[in-house]
Amino acid sequence: MSEYDVEHSHGMHVVHDGPLQAPPLLLIHGSGASGGTWGPVVPALADHHHVIRIDLPGCGQSPPALSYDVPAQAGRVAALLDDLGLRRVAVVGHSSGGYVATALTEQRPDLVGSLALISTGPSLDALLPQPAILRVLLAPPFGPLLWSRRSDAMIRRGINATTARPVDLPDDVIAEVRGTAYRAFRKVARRNVAYITERSVPKRLAAIEVPVLVIFGAADPRWEPSSAHQYDAVPNARVEMLPGVGHLPMFEAPETTSKLLLGFTATGR
Repeated sequence: MSEYDVEHSHGMHVVHDGPLQAPPLLLIHGSGASGGTWGPVVPALADHHHVIRIDLPGCGQSPPALSYDVPAQAGRVAALLDDLGLRRVAVVGHSSGGYVATALTEQRPDLVGSLALISTGPSLDALLPQPAILRVLLAPPFGPLLWSRRSDAMIRRGINATTARPVDLPDDVIAEVRGTAYRAFRKVARRNVAYITERSVPKRLAAIEVPVLVIFGAADPRWEPSSAHQYDAVPNARVEMLPGVGHLPMFEAPETTSKLLLGFTATGR
């Protein structure tokens, strides 16, 4: 399979990188993002894996969906993996993409060989007060008015408000972030909150026998960094804290993030 082989499946834009015969690795982005946010780590991962990146419905290059419930999102991902004939996939979720990855593991443990969560808030009580620019852009009354008028510079400032250090975001990533509609983003955010309010991620994973890697920035401004240790209660879980890193380890520390993921998937196999 050639690099950047693209398809559309189950309402999702799907990109494949790396050799088809390599062990499969699925990357699930967070709210309002896209598969493009994995760009800095894909080259290293694709040297060892058949990497599958998706744009969840309503994000990036995927059309909106009728439902954004986390279990429904996981069901779409499961259907994609079934179509591809894949089992025992290494699944990686960033931020709220970790909720979809967790729900996939709950629904279809036969599909998931190992699970890595990057900057995935474990429970609602771990959420920190959000940076001012994000509060303006994401919530009424100004959010709906400003969303469609966002400049590239404003989008970059909003994303950099979640990092511990400035990161250089490629133009294609900014364009894909712009592709997410405000209405879809708000619906996704509400359904994510509902998912972790019903039951925390560590409690969901405690009953699932799958190796778990948690990667958390020690300077994450979105989620209380110490909350990563809520995952210590999960059997077969390992927590890795990244000093001086915020909410986007893929951009802030791509080499370290890639090494952790590759080491984890190799051990899982």
